[in-house]
Amino acid sequence: MTLRSASMQRKTGETNIDLTFVIDGSGKSDIATGIGFLDHMLTLFASHGLFDLTVHAHGDLYVDEHHTAEDVFICLGKALDQALGDRHGLVRTAHSYTPMDETLARVVIDLGGRPYCVFASEFATSRVGELATDLIFHLFESLAIHGRLNLHASVLYGRNDHHKIEALFKALARALDAATLIDPRRQGVPSTKGTLTI
Repeated sequence: MTLRSASMQRKTGETNIDLTFVIDGSGKSDIATGIGFLDHMLTLFASHGLFDLTVHAHGDLYVDEHHTAEDVFICLGKALDQALGDRHGLVRTAHSYTPMDETLARVVIDLGGRPYCVFASEFATSRVGELATDLIFHLFESLAIHGRLNLHASVLYGRNDHHKIEALFKALARALDAATLIDPRRQGVPSTKGTLTI
């Protein structure tokens, strides 16, 4: 089987990003964004989804982390969309419930080509490490828009913000892994319309 993969480069006045994403990977990662907590989340995303992911990002962190984090997820979404190709044979929809100590997160995905993000989580702190917690929704939204997927992410309960965000990323990885699987019984795209374009 040909590995489904894509590489993205994004260079602006704010960031310079090189990203490679392999759907059919083994969980290997090489992540360097300059934002420690984001590196941690992307590393566990690759590991739990069994994706291979390389991200080298240089951004205007002297301003803040927003541009760098946002542009990484724009690139990740575009790479996912490109790696999926015509989306023939996909399982398409999947979900994952993932616990992290006192926290339980749920992520539900539909790779049907219609971008939308619903995000339900409250955070008690303004940041975890060097990453603002109010960016988490925006990162999931950027992935949904540029990856052309319907993404519903919720923290059902929990207290610790680190645990909440980590559970969300693990659930995202596991749901995406399941949705991107190829069903050998499926002929063509998984839609009665015969197309997964908007």
